[in-house]
Amino acid sequence: MTHRCKTKYVHEGRYVAEVDVEVIEDDTSWSPYLSVTDAYRLDSVRDALRRGDIKTAAALSRVYTLQPVAASQ
Repeated sequence: MTHRCKTKYVHEGRYVAEVDVEVIEDDTSWSPYLSVTDAYRLDSVRDALRRGDIKTAAALSRVYTLQPVAASQ
C-alpha cells in the first residue's frame, strides 16, 4: 500500500479551494482512493463554500476568489 500527497480543487461559485489530501494506492480495483477523513474534509470545504462560510473553508484549505478577465482584441 502506497500513500502520496495530492492537491484536490473544489470549485463553488466564485471561489476555489485547494485541499491537500492523501491518496492511497494498493492492489485492489478500488485504487487509488482517499481516506474517509480526507473525503469528509473535501465535503466540508464544499459545503462551507456553498454557504459562503469562507472562514471555515479557509481553516481546512487555501481559498481563492475567481474574477473574470476582460478579453482584449
